[in-house]
Amino acid sequence: MTTPADRNRSESTASPALAAEMRALARAARAASEVTAELGTRQKNEWLACAGARLEAAREKILAANAKDVASAAEKGVEAPLRGRLGLSDGKWRDMLQGLRDVAALPDPVGRISNHSVRPNGLRVGQMSIPLGVIAMIYEARPNVTVDAAALCLKAGNAVILRGGSEAIHSNLALGEELRAAAREVGIPEAAITILPTVDRAAIDVLLGLSDLIDLVIPRGGPGLIRKVRAQSTIPVIAHDAGVCHVFIDESASAEMAVSIVHESKLRQMAVCNGLETLLCHRGAAERVLPLVLKDLREAGVEIRGCPATRAIFGDAISASDADWAEEFLAPILAVRIVDSMDQAIEHIRRYGSNHTEIILTNDYANSQEWLRRVNSSTVGVNCSTGFSDGFQLGLGAEIGISTTKLHAYGPMGLEGLTTRKFVLMGDGQLRG
Repeated sequence: MTTPADRNRSESTASPALAAEMRALARAARAASEVTAELGTRQKNEWLACAGARLEAAREKILAANAKDVASAAEKGVEAPLRGRLGLSDGKWRDMLQGLRDVAALPDPVGRISNHSVRPNGLRVGQMSIPLGVIAMIYEARPNVTVDAAALCLKAGNAVILRGGSEAIHSNLALGEELRAAAREVGIPEAAITILPTVDRAAIDVLLGLSDLIDLVIPRGGPGLIRKVRAQSTIPVIAHDAGVCHVFIDESASAEMAVSIVHESKLRQMAVCNGLETLLCHRGAAERVLPLVLKDLREAGVEIRGCPATRAIFGDAISASDADWAEEFLAPILAVRIVDSMDQAIEHIRRYGSNHTEIILTNDYANSQEWLRRVNSSTVGVNCSTGFSDGFQLGLGAEIGISTTKLHAYGPMGLEGLTTRKFVLMGDGQLRG
């Protein structure tokens, strides 16, 4: 049980004024969540439509704020992968607005009753989906997450507190201004979408102690952020951690398919968590397939860091260190290892992986099914790109992130992951006796 002392533990690292401000914002979000929990689907979809229209109308203002953040990041020497996540390119802008439309088109999960049963005494039992309440989202770069998270949380009946990284503060405030204005316009409390107005990291310390007001914390970012939140939070946490994603080339794999899937998995976007970081290849396919795959990547500018067997086959590879197997490069670097069996590939993933996305390339049906059964990362696939580990691609409309935490949501997290369920009982006078 959380005590007042527990709740105040994190607040002690912040100034009294900041602690009071954060608690006031969280209290307002809690009050707003009581309203959003009872909103009808029509009103929530009206907000999504209004938000999209307002964002489009304010596009130049928002892009100017985003350009300010990108320029500032460059001046501060922020690493290229993070700067790549920070920008709102035409493609990201288009996907962000399409995400609002897609979320509006999705069925509303709130109030849905499932797992119906009738007990021997005639009591009817079911489970009804309900909002989680107040969700605090703590994330780095990626201002498009501000819109995706707000859309999903509100459609699922929640209020959301958004704390983006300091590098995206101007973008997030500009986006949040339009999202909150859209809420006011359709009669929803603007506190249902709260953008923290400060870059003071102590604000996070305060939030993580407000278990009386916040129901769930979702951190999305680098290992340092995830460790901090897990260590300090008095609130349940669903982590959206690093993506050390693997492709395993089985002995029966098609060379042509391997070239195309590995190429896209690595090069489509490198600064994303579903990008390929380690390639595993069965020894029986290595001489037939691996030179073609690695030649294609090398010509595209990818540095190959290989095990001794890989270097023997592909002379342009440099030696991989043990640390490379667990590295999320987010850059034109790929770790490559030749293994003797599927067992060894799975053992490698269990040791070095991050429970994100693992793909097998194979023409053997039995092997494909064994892979799906035995590999328990959040997304597991056969003969497809790692890039499909994405809420938009999987029909979720958008995603609040990709959970690598098994409780209570796992993998790309959409509307269903932002609800819980309560038991509902329907009787006609039954007594337990």
